[in-house]
Amino acid sequence: MKFSAREDVQVPIGFAFDYVSDFKAFERMAMRRGVTIRRQDDLKSPGVGMIWDIRFNYRGKPRVMDTELQIYQVPHKLRFASKVGGLNVETAIELVALSPNKTRIFVSFDLRPRSLSARLLLQSLRLAKGKLTKRYKARIAAFAEDIETQHGR
Repeated sequence: MKFSAREDVQVPIGFAFDYVSDFKAFERMAMRRGVTIRRQDDLKSPGVGMIWDIRFNYRGKPRVMDTELQIYQVPHKLRFASKVGGLNVETAIELVALSPNKTRIFVSFDLRPRSLSARLLLQSLRLAKGKLTKRYKARIAAFAEDIETQHGR
């Protein structure tokens, strides 16, 4: 099952890429929401091979997600591969410069089951795909607004 959204932001592509690849800021934001995140690699600068061990509660149960940065192409593309429960999740962020001060951001993620229980979960998500897609696009739009707000500061 795939979800995708695209937003145009009034910022240069370099600023947009710096914002979406500020991993430490995302780690801090997740920790404020009760998520435990540990880096598993020893890379000194951002790049392919970064690995995170992420632990959180979802629907009353503790979950563990392992995420690896697979593609890091400055300033155009990031791709992450994650495993959580019986799901493989691939997240892609692509940036395209439309002008010197305007950037288009594509964000997509693809959920693929590895177990019967994950297959059943995805089947139930398919029934609510319209509502989930609407919420997903609203979150990406809010994320785009955050980028523009940070650029204005």
